[in-house]
Amino acid sequence: MDKFSPTLRSGDLSDFIAPSQACVVSLKKSAPNRILSKKPPQKVTTSNNLQTEPVRISLKDCLACSGCITSAETVMLEKQSLDEFLSNISTGKAVIVSVSPQSRTSLAVHFGLSPIQAVRKLTTFLKSLGVKAVYDTSCSRDIALIESCKEFVSRYRQRQATDDKSSKPPLPLLSSSCPGWICYAEKQLGSFILPYISSVKSPQQIIGAAIKHHLCNRMGLRPDDIYHVTVMPCYDKKLEAAREDFVFQLEFQEECQENVTTEVDSVLTSGEILDLIQLKAVDFQALEESPLDKMLTNVDEEGHLYGVPGGSGGYAETLFRYAAKTLFGRDIQGPLDFRTIRNYDFQELTLEVEGKTVLKFLLCYGFRNLQNIVRKVKTRQCDFHFVEVMACPSGCLNGGGQIKPIPGQSPKELIKLLESAYMENVLVADPFENPLVKVLYEEWLEQPGSDKAKKYMHTGYHPIVKSITSELNNW
Repeated sequence: MDKFSPTLRSGDLSDFIAPSQACVVSLKKSAPNRILSKKPPQKVTTSNNLQTEPVRISLKDCLACSGCITSAETVMLEKQSLDEFLSNISTGKAVIVSVSPQSRTSLAVHFGLSPIQAVRKLTTFLKSLGVKAVYDTSCSRDIALIESCKEFVSRYRQRQATDDKSSKPPLPLLSSSCPGWICYAEKQLGSFILPYISSVKSPQQIIGAAIKHHLCNRMGLRPDDIYHVTVMPCYDKKLEAAREDFVFQLEFQEECQENVTTEVDSVLTSGEILDLIQLKAVDFQALEESPLDKMLTNVDEEGHLYGVPGGSGGYAETLFRYAAKTLFGRDIQGPLDFRTIRNYDFQELTLEVEGKTVLKFLLCYGFRNLQNIVRKVKTRQCDFHFVEVMACPSGCLNGGGQIKPIPGQSPKELIKLLESAYMENVLVADPFENPLVKVLYEEWLEQPGSDKAKKYMHTGYHPIVKSITSELNNW
C-alpha cells in the first residue's frame, strides 16, 4: 500500500465520516451481518460455534455500501492514486481537473476560507503542478438536473395519460447520482428496482462526457489526448468512473495508441487533495487566487460562483419546483417546506391542488432509510413520486472521501460547518438559465431530452450476478 496516499493507508476507509454501517451482504442467514475489510485472514466463528474460512470479497462482489469498498482491491486504486495523477502530468497529456462543490466546501472549511477562495487557490495550486484547466461540476450538475426534470415530467404525464397499468412508466423516480446506491441496486436488489432509477448520468460522468465528446474538439484535442480527473467527496466515485458503460470507442483508431478511452480517467477524493497539498508542502492559505476557467465553470462576469442549493445536488428541490410549475402552473418562490418524517435524513415535500396531493417527494439518505423505501417499492406500497437517494447519512457533504474532522472536532460539528459554508458567496441560479448549459445544448446536445442528450447524458443499469453468491450459499 506504499504507493497510495495517506488517506488510503489509514485504517478508517469508510464511506461515512460517522461510524460505518454494517455490511448489508448477509454472510449467513442465521448470523449477523459483518463489515468485511482487508484485514489479515481470520477464521470466523458463527452463532453455532462452527469455525469457517473467511469469505474473500472482490471489488466486483462489493455493494459499494460501506468502508470495505475502498479497501476491497488495490488494482483499481492504483489507477486512481496521487502517484498516477502526478505521473500523467508529466506525460504531455492535457490534464483537466473537475472539482465537485462538496469537495471545494470541504477544503474551504478545513482551511477557513470561502468556497470561491478555496477553488481559486486550488486552481493556482493544480496549475503550478502542470494541470491545463480546472472546472467546477456545478455546470454539469445543472445539465443533470435539467435532464432529470424532463425525465420526471415525461413519466408523470405518461402515467396520467393511460389506464393500462402494464404500459405505465414506473414511479417513484429514484435519483441516480449516488454510485453507492447504484451499486447496491445492481448487485443486491436486481431487476425489480432498476426500472425506477433515473437514467440520467451523475454530474461526474456528465462533465466527463462533455470534455471527452465535445470540449476536446473546441480545444483541438482528441479524447485520448486528455487525462480527466475529478475531485469528489466519496470513494465510490472511483468505482463509478470505472464502469464499462462509461468507456467508449475512439474514432480514427489507427492514429491512437488505444482503441478506447473513458469519460473520467481518475478520481481523487477531497482528502487525497489535502494529502497532495501536504505532500508538496504548500501553504494553501497563502496561495494567490487564480481566475477560474469559465468554459465549464459556473462563474459570472463578476467572479461569483452560482448554482443550486442542496448539499447532495438539490435534485428533489429542483425537480419539485419544475414539476409544480410545468404540470400544475404553480410558481413556488422562497424556501420549500420539507417535513421531517422519521429523522433528519428522511424528509417529505408535498404539493396540494384543490385539496388533493399531486406531488409527493422525499429526501432519503443513508442505507437504513433507503432499505425502507426499497421494501415499499417492492411491495408496491410506495406513494412517493420522486426520491432523492443518497447512501451516506447527511448526504454527499458527509461522503467518506471528505477531509476528516480536525482534532477535538466531532463529525456532527464538521457536518454543520460544511452545510453552513456550502452556499456561502454562491448565488442561487436556475439551471435552465445557465448560459454555459445553453451553449452546450445549442452546439452539441440540441435540446433537453433529445436523442443526442439521451445518448451522452443518460445511461442504463444492469443486474449483476456476484461471484461470491455461490460461496455464501455453501455456508
